[in-house]
Amino acid sequence: MFIDSAEFHRSLGSEAEKHLDLALRFLEEGKTLVDKDPVQASEKLYKAAEEVVKALTTCYNLSEVLDVVEERGRWTIAEFEEAVELIGKRVGEWFITSWDAAWVLHVWGFHETKLGAEAVKIRARYVEKIVLEAKKIVEDKVTCTH
Repeated sequence: MFIDSAEFHRSLGSEAEKHLDLALRFLEEGKTLVDKDPVQASEKLYKAAEEVVKALTTCYNLSEVLDVVEERGRWTIAEFEEAVELIGKRVGEWFITSWDAAWVLHVWGFHETKLGAEAVKIRARYVEKIVLEAKKIVEDKVTCTH
């Protein structure tokens, strides 16, 4: 089936927007849980970062990652890491640093339950930055598809 270029780019934007919406929701949930439940806050914030990576991978049509995800039927940490590196080359090193902060939340905050509220708050700022920057990118359809 033939899909014209405009339709293809609309579908990419729509998929990116879905992931961004989830990222925004996870970010807000995580921020509200920090003082009450740093473990759950850590995982919500990490999930926000995951959704940002998915949004920007779709937005930038990073086929080298998307093809593997489609073939495997799911994302693994290998695809997240590759996507983060590719996105970082486009938007700047800060993106990789922010992802690393989210990964600390996932591993040390959620799985190992070793982070308190203050440690989560410090890293939440990095997650918030990637979510808000991704929002700008996805909303700018021209930047998103190039």
